[in-house]
Amino acid sequence: MKFLHIADLHIGKQVAGFSMIEDQRFVLNQIVEMTKTYETDAVLIAGDVYDKSQPSNTAIALFDDFLTALTEAKQIVCIISGNHDSVERLSFARQILSSQNIHIAGRYEGEMQKVTLHDAYGACNIYLLPFLSPPLVRPYFDCDISNYDDAIKAICKDTKLNPKERNVLMAHQFVVAGSKTPETSDSEQISVGGIDHVNLSAFDGFDYVALGHIHRPQQMGRETVRYAGSPLKYSFSEVHHNKSVVLVSMDESKTPILNYLPLTALHDMREIKGPISELIQTAKEDSADNNDYIHAILTDETPIYDAVGQLRAVYPNLMGISFPNQATEHLPSLPYLAEEALKTQTPLELFSDFFTLQTGNDLSEKAEAVLTDILETAKEVTI
Repeated sequence: MKFLHIADLHIGKQVAGFSMIEDQRFVLNQIVEMTKTYETDAVLIAGDVYDKSQPSNTAIALFDDFLTALTEAKQIVCIISGNHDSVERLSFARQILSSQNIHIAGRYEGEMQKVTLHDAYGACNIYLLPFLSPPLVRPYFDCDISNYDDAIKAICKDTKLNPKERNVLMAHQFVVAGSKTPETSDSEQISVGGIDHVNLSAFDGFDYVALGHIHRPQQMGRETVRYAGSPLKYSFSEVHHNKSVVLVSMDESKTPILNYLPLTALHDMREIKGPISELIQTAKEDSADNNDYIHAILTDETPIYDAVGQLRAVYPNLMGISFPNQATEHLPSLPYLAEEALKTQTPLELFSDFFTLQTGNDLSEKAEAVLTDILETAKEVTI
């Protein structure tokens, strides 16, 4: 049995006003080709399919294209919802889709959904556990469930595994190994104080645990409990990450063999540092990587006129600049909205991005509805 483990696609995400749609299309096409090259049986998508609970039409269309391509490649697809996903939207038509070997677990309803695959070595059970918080689990158990760890342990303990078969779990939680926590990045939403921690001991009995939620690829405690990581860099804290897909092979021994297949980005994300004149000269001498997403750290000792304009002339995908020197430390480190975004985004989308930038949280569905009403009313006001 061979399958690909991916997670945290965040389809529809924008970084500093730049749409990631074409970058996402580029990397998703690579994943489809990997299924053909390695002749895999299934693809496991461990949550955060979309970046927002109300994804754009463009984001939905891209995911539709991706699922269609995987189906044409004869892949069984298993999907769980993440904390960014709308359960209702992700679960739409899931019963019909299951007949096409696309299995979606958006909501927990008292027991984990199980998809059983077969090969020459027998059954391989894939258990689908969507992102959960304690209040969503308490109604199904009589025991005390006061935190995330209690909730996930109760569910896993209640799941009867056949130890003679291969058992794989998909989950989207903040998993820790005792006092060891995963390495995180700026593009994630992490709760303060550790209230959402789930100890990996909850997953004892599973031969492989396919995790989503953390954007850096890494194992937790043991090699077979893994975060796939996001397929693209979504913040400059990830510039040194190596993005990949986990290829998992399991035979009768039940011991997974893991290979990490590197992904190539349409535009890399990187930081450059130095005086502005040197950075511009370097770009002119070698323009091969000028279309990368760039954060420039300017070391000039004096203020610079129109630094963004000068750099954008040679680095069109400049996302931000910062000034670490004393002479310019009063200048803020800022992301800059792409001019294209200002032209193409709706007022609601612009405000939503601004809200996320300022607070670190997405607008709730209720807040979006209120803002939509306000914007519609504003259209009717004449001056």
